[in-house]
Amino acid sequence: MMNFFIKRNGLVVRESVLSIEAIASNIDILWIDLLHPSLEEIAYISKTYMLEIPTKEEREEIEESARYWEDSETVTINTYFLTRPNEQNLLHNETVTFLVAQGILFTVRYSEFRVFDEIQQRVLASPKNFEDGFDLISKIFELRVEKDADMLESIARETRLLRRMVVGEKQLGDEILEKLSTLQEMHLSLRDSLFDKRLAIAALIRTRKADEDVRKDLGIVLKDINSLVEFTNVNMGILDNIQTLFSNQINIEQNKIIKIFTVVTVAMMPPTLIATIYGMNFTHMPELEWTYSYPVALAVMIASTIFPVIYFKKKKWL
Repeated sequence: MMNFFIKRNGLVVRESVLSIEAIASNIDILWIDLLHPSLEEIAYISKTYMLEIPTKEEREEIEESARYWEDSETVTINTYFLTRPNEQNLLHNETVTFLVAQGILFTVRYSEFRVFDEIQQRVLASPKNFEDGFDLISKIFELRVEKDADMLESIARETRLLRRMVVGEKQLGDEILEKLSTLQEMHLSLRDSLFDKRLAIAALIRTRKADEDVRKDLGIVLKDINSLVEFTNVNMGILDNIQTLFSNQINIEQNKIIKIFTVVTVAMMPPTLIATIYGMNFTHMPELEWTYSYPVALAVMIASTIFPVIYFKKKKWL
């Protein structure tokens, strides 16, 4: 589907087009948003506006030259936007393509993003703030970075909560390890998205196709991204610390169990020795003829069991 944002009488109106035959000619276009475009729609836009729209393989390449390039007429950007493909807590980076040509912004995307819905509402409500495609890109990146910041704050709160759980929890379960792994994945996805947008914005600031106001706005967004990257790195360091604490807690629990088994083994050795001695079938064992030899042997065995336990407790090994 193609959404056309058309300048008309000082306003911007939106027209959704499901077929290229329905596209009107001689219209003043500000933005064409291609959501889940068909091959026919891609071919029409490429031919009509003399554009080279990246293929799916080109959109996913990670080389810097594949993420941003420009020529005398156009600027092309492939950059990551975060999304949740399922109801799960994991994040996924989806590539969105931006092209600016003849003052028109072209966006190619295959996922729904709230950022685009909000920007479209802003464009319709305040058309004077959006003169060309670069004004749109600036606002889209600004709003997307704000969303990333909110997401990072939420993840940071979960990270601090997890740290308190690991420190205070006596019974460490698999859910803690699963939560730790999820948070690490979310931080990695968020950091990759920020790195990718930082590359695109830094390149946009250098281009002379955008006006001075747009470059200033993008400079502010770039500073915000740098601070978010630092914050993300700090959080990832905290997660590494949590993982170390988690491993140490498990080692401590295992050591306690091993210590208990060791004490039990040592405590049972003397009575086992006594029982072994009096289980021998020798003919001359004077204790066998004593009247109270059996209770005496039991008492010695009990005493030899209790003594090591008391000794270990005094040494604070238990």
